[in-house]
Amino acid sequence: MNDEPTFPDDANGAMLRQMAADGDDLSVPREIAFSIIFPTEDAALKFAVALLKRGQKVSFSGDDEDSEPFWLVQAHPYMIPTHERISDYEYLLAIEADSLGGQAVGWGCES
Repeated sequence: MNDEPTFPDDANGAMLRQMAADGDDLSVPREIAFSIIFPTEDAALKFAVALLKRGQKVSFSGDDEDSEPFWLVQAHPYMIPTHERISDYEYLLAIEADSLGGQAVGWGCES
């Protein structure tokens, strides 16, 4: 009998599979950083403020030295890293970010 966790065959599943293979205990809650990039500082700030108003921890940074400047907002919810929770949260962020020209670019966390 195989006790290895199984995950859907997508980017989130691949990340969770790798975490499990590295020995991470995926039943332990932790802060997860979801990254969203925006083409303008104004859009990024509007998105960050909307998250803050809902009590979400956020971080904000910009890179205006690149040939195509961008602004990064990270949402930092505390959760158990399940495929369903990560995918659902990522989807909700992506929908709201899209209305401001933002694009979800992934997530990460400490094990």
